[in-house]
Amino acid sequence: MQFRKATILDIPSIQAIAEETWRPTYNHILTEEQTLYMLDLMYNSATLQAQIEGKVSFYIVEEAGLALGYVAFESISPEVVKLHKIYFRPNQKNKGMGRLAIEFVKRQTQELGARFIKLNVNKFNSAVDFYIKMGFTKQREMVLDIGQGYVMDDYVMQYDLVLIQ
Repeated sequence: MQFRKATILDIPSIQAIAEETWRPTYNHILTEEQTLYMLDLMYNSATLQAQIEGKVSFYIVEEAGLALGYVAFESISPEVVKLHKIYFRPNQKNKGMGRLAIEFVKRQTQELGARFIKLNVNKFNSAVDFYIKMGFTKQREMVLDIGQGYVMDDYVMQYDLVLIQ
């Protein structure tokens, strides 16, 4: 398995993985209408291109040339890296991919000289437990209006690279 910096040529793969993963992940949390709205909002080609060509570090996780998932993060201050996205195809669940992705982001964060990794995760997403197992702590709750009457009801979680090594 390898982490390869994404290019705009990877946008269709990222979109396909998002389509595969979002419903199994969020169908008990979000309506189909909100899922469609959020997929379009976050995964339209223009948004992904702007992220890939901008400040967001987008990586494809692949094995034998097959895209298994992706991870995206961004340095938002000298001290903080924001983990924006981490998704793997449903058939990769429980294979340790998430753990390897978190370890990759930790290494990247250290290379950037930052101390904290922050992320937002839906309060009802089973990934909350995964992040706690990985050493993240809940910092606060946050409700973010994303338009069209929809909100993201999240925990803001944090990993401290200095305290937890």
